[in-house]
Amino acid sequence: MSASKLSSDQLDKMPGHWVLAKMGKRVLRPGGRKLTEKMLDSLNIQSDDRVVEFAPGLGFTAQLTLQHQPAFYTAIERDETAAQKVRGYLTGDRQKCVVASAENTGLATGSATVVYGEAMLSMQSPQQKQKIVSEAARLLETGGRYGIHELCIEIDHLDAGKREEIRRAIAQDIHHGTWPLTATEWQALLASQGFTTQTHATVTMQLLEPQRVIEDEGLAGAIRFGWNLINHPTAIQRVLSMRQIFHKYQDYLKGIMLVGVKS
Repeated sequence: MSASKLSSDQLDKMPGHWVLAKMGKRVLRPGGRKLTEKMLDSLNIQSDDRVVEFAPGLGFTAQLTLQHQPAFYTAIERDETAAQKVRGYLTGDRQKCVVASAENTGLATGSATVVYGEAMLSMQSPQQKQKIVSEAARLLETGGRYGIHELCIEIDHLDAGKREEIRRAIAQDIHHGTWPLTATEWQALLASQGFTTQTHATVTMQLLEPQRVIEDEGLAGAIRFGWNLINHPTAIQRVLSMRQIFHKYQDYLKGIMLVGVKS
């Protein structure tokens, strides 16, 4: 459905990341375009790699990956409608999109050399996080690389009460559960499934700051995003509310990228 056909009621109930997408924002990762590019640089995708991407969404990262011309690329999408959109930018019989869940892809064990997923684990419960990372480990051959780009709690020893406050505030505002981890906890999650962290980086969480929007979307894309918001008052309210929450907890929130190698 196009932005012009969305009702106020639909926009009010929609999860925050889909509001942004419907308004024309393509880059929906916590650390923005630059952290995605850093993750891909660390994954070092080559022409002989067999790549699996969990939940490609709008396909921004997928299209960057395909520029490296890997031997095989497989996207995993839960929803058939989303999968059809993904298939729109795939070409040839070595690029495909499978309708499945990230915790149960149905792909063969050891069939990938690179697996990555972005802005998805943060919205999963602790149990689901383990299942998804375990599936990535199953798919990868020994020495394979696993990349993630997620939301991060900046302070390792933040008390439980404050963490729960932040989690609840974000979940209530974006209309979707969220369980971000600290950098140490993200590394421990990967380690629990046999990954050794090769590299990691963090950036400030500025997803909705004007300068970051321009960096991520380009000037034309940023103008289009702003124009769509102007024409949807409910969307403006939703976006400003999300931005306010990010501002309130800006001392605690980061975007994080990690790449682990399977032992």
